[in-house]
Amino acid sequence: MRAVIQRVSEASVTVDEKITGSIKNGLLVLLGIEDADSTEDIEWLSSKIINIRIFNDANGVMNISLKDINGDILLVSQFTLHASTKKGNRPSYIRASKPGVAIPLYEQMITQLEKDINKKIQTGTFGADMKVQLLNDGPVTIIIDTKNKE
Repeated sequence: MRAVIQRVSEASVTVDEKITGSIKNGLLVLLGIEDADSTEDIEWLSSKIINIRIFNDANGVMNISLKDINGDILLVSQFTLHASTKKGNRPSYIRASKPGVAIPLYEQMITQLEKDINKKIQTGTFGADMKVQLLNDGPVTIIIDTKNKE
C-alpha cells in the first residue's frame, strides 16, 4: 500500500461536477493498493497517517499530528501510485490491484481511519474520473509505502 500525504489548508474532490468530499485543515491522502496488501498494512498505515507529526506547533516547528489538531482527512484512491516506469515511456500498472481486490481494502482503510481518528472522513469515488483540488500547506508532501517501512 502506498500513500501520498499532503498537508492542506483545504481540499476537495469532484465527480461529474459534484463534490463528493471536502475538507479544510488536514490531510489529503492519495492511496494506491496492490494485491500483496493486507489488514496489517491498513492498520499500520492508518496509524502512521493520523500520528505523523507534520503540523506546526506554536513555534512553527512540525511537531504535532493530525490527531493533535483534530484535523480532517480526504482519502482518494489512486492506482497510478503503483506505476512502473522502468521500461519505455508508457507506465505499466500491473502492480495495482484490480477493483475486486482493491475496493474491499479501500473500504477497510476508510473504516480504519475513521476508527483511529474517531470521526468520519471524506472520500472520493473509487474508480471514477475525479478532479482533485487542494491548497497544499507548506508545501508538505510525504510518501509512505507499507512495503518499505523506514
